[in-house]
Amino acid sequence: MSTAESITRSTNKTKSFFAGALAVMPLTIAVIPWGILAGSFALEIGLTAIESQAMSAIIFAGSAQLVALGMIKTGIGIGSILITTLLITSRHLLYAMAMRSHISPLPLKWRLGLGFLLTDELFAISNQTHGGQTSAQHQFDRWYALGGGLTFYIGWNIATLLGIVAGQSIDNLGELGLDFAIAATFIAIVVPTVKKPSILVSVLVSLTLAVVCAVFAIQAGLLIAAISGMAAGMAYAKFTNEGIATTDTPGADITPTKEDNL
Repeated sequence: MSTAESITRSTNKTKSFFAGALAVMPLTIAVIPWGILAGSFALEIGLTAIESQAMSAIIFAGSAQLVALGMIKTGIGIGSILITTLLITSRHLLYAMAMRSHISPLPLKWRLGLGFLLTDELFAISNQTHGGQTSAQHQFDRWYALGGGLTFYIGWNIATLLGIVAGQSIDNLGELGLDFAIAATFIAIVVPTVKKPSILVSVLVSLTLAVVCAVFAIQAGLLIAAISGMAAGMAYAKFTNEGIATTDTPGADITPTKEDNL
């Protein structure tokens, strides 16, 4: 490989990295209130500042963190906490399955790194076109994904730190309505993906069942809503001959780039 080719490749990697960082920035800003709430709530239930920060640095799962903290506060056992958080984060298994064919050819360090950084936000931006591409031209770019995932990770931990600092000086942060950031973030993720009737059906069914399960305090409501929504969307696509595996389906239009094993 010539020097010119090496410089060009390095430049392309840098551009892709920062493009991913820029793409995830609106979602990173949106979860700042959520991160602040996680940091302050951890202090409220008795964790130290270091433990609170470590929770975001190691677990890196906002909804699971908040639920786990609430269960710790009420004295629920570790077994129930683990099962509940497993159900809450089970959607990441679906994300991993959707991206498996594109991630599996990568070296182990890339698979582990992107696997740890995989969130709702990273999955969303990794399946959107960028750089002037059309859906048919869209390719999975490991550096774009790394830029987005790492930026979101840093942003989440900074927000947690802000929550820890604020929680030590401001009382009752949880009463300021910061938890609305959770709903706002997921709305921002879901709305751009609604490009076909089957996806709209999936969203509406999931939304309806999630609300019903919440009203009746059904513990597995999130999982029930997610599975039912997917089933309804697939059934609609099948009966209307819409065609499920099109370029608009998340994970269906991304192919690995031909890069070296760096």
